[in-house]
Amino acid sequence: MKTYLSHAVNARAFYSKVISGKKFLPLLLTLISLSGFSQELVFQNSQLKSGVAGQDGTVYLFPSVSPNVDALIKINGRSNSKVKLSSIDLTNTGFNKAFQPQITYNNDETPDGISDWWMEFQISFVKKDVHSPISVTKFDVTALDIDGNDEKINEWVSFYNLKTYTLEAHSDLDVSSLLQDILNLLSPVIGKKFEGPRKNYVDIDTTATRVMTTNKYENTNSFKIRMGGHSTGRSGAANRMYSMWFKSFAYDQPVTGTLPLILNAFDARFDNKKTTLSWSSSQEKNFSHYVVERSFDGRDFSEIAIVFGNNNNDVRADYSYADNVGSSKGIIYYRLKMVDLDKRSTYSSVRIIRIGEEKEALSILTYPNPVINELRITIPASWQNRSVSFDVYNSNGQIVKRIVNNQASQTQTVNVTDMAIGIYIVKASNGVETATQRIVKSGR
Repeated sequence: MKTYLSHAVNARAFYSKVISGKKFLPLLLTLISLSGFSQELVFQNSQLKSGVAGQDGTVYLFPSVSPNVDALIKINGRSNSKVKLSSIDLTNTGFNKAFQPQITYNNDETPDGISDWWMEFQISFVKKDVHSPISVTKFDVTALDIDGNDEKINEWVSFYNLKTYTLEAHSDLDVSSLLQDILNLLSPVIGKKFEGPRKNYVDIDTTATRVMTTNKYENTNSFKIRMGGHSTGRSGAANRMYSMWFKSFAYDQPVTGTLPLILNAFDARFDNKKTTLSWSSSQEKNFSHYVVERSFDGRDFSEIAIVFGNNNNDVRADYSYADNVGSSKGIIYYRLKMVDLDKRSTYSSVRIIRIGEEKEALSILTYPNPVINELRITIPASWQNRSVSFDVYNSNGQIVKRIVNNQASQTQTVNVTDMAIGIYIVKASNGVETATQRIVKSGR
């Protein structure tokens, strides 16, 4: 594919020179598109179009990404105010034709403990100069050098509404599905997250295919990419560069596709020294098995069981697994690794169980407290598998967050990143009984 694409691009350059008159070039590009080739898009010479540089809502113009097409890149948002845009497009390193934003967290320093951050970009295509929306028939986006700092930081990139993706067969990237999660009801896959290793791959190299992924899009006018990082402790290397080259590359052993499985639900409940994991799925086409994984630190997971799929293509399949944890205490993390017959795999979201004595029958536990990003709320055992509402009130008595889980697991995770620093009250209710807890939202 790479050789033929190169020939197509060279042909386009040749004919644009030898054929007089601009009316032939659109025809040539149409013929290239109809032949099935994905054209390369070139991101250079960025300009601030509207807004304040680096702020949410700001739009940058990349002119002439292909003949008669400009690109607009908007900053959709970020995980918190500590995330800053150092540069919309670095040109002194990497590849000049690629879109290469540089994003820093907390002035290049990560905090103690586990932290996760991101910035999201909306990329839209418009007609040159006129700037009315236009769709590009076929294009590829290759994320290069998704790696770490050899210590406590690793990068990740999420692509939304892609058609397919390609990885090296022995890739160092972990792939997980991005699901719509509205009031804890999971809906079909809307994207893919590619998480790199903590290992540092020196320089930005298109031959380092173990930390690359190519994502294919078709008939697309606008899509979003989220670029982020993950740290497991204090580190001074949080100024990260990302390189998105809008073309395809050759892989030694390419594996292309998306996992056909749809995970409808995944819950974890604790009772009588036992964690019961239950999940359901559909469309198990070309599917092999689930690997149940457990972690005691939220970072390093180990395999504890294998559950084989039913291969009911269009029928809902229900599964469960019981983990006897005995007298263990503390926090336990669970996730599912879903493996198809071609040995491709993806991960579910993580579910959390807290093991310890409850002081009162109707008490809830909130931790960490103070909290920065994610608050975890542990409910009484008798409330599990029932409808439970979680409300967060500010000091003025106003509800700032509300989540309803119709089949509550033992521990509910609430993202509080966007809440202001201060004191809040968390109230949990099962419709009959209510429990409250005071929390402090911290900025660090």
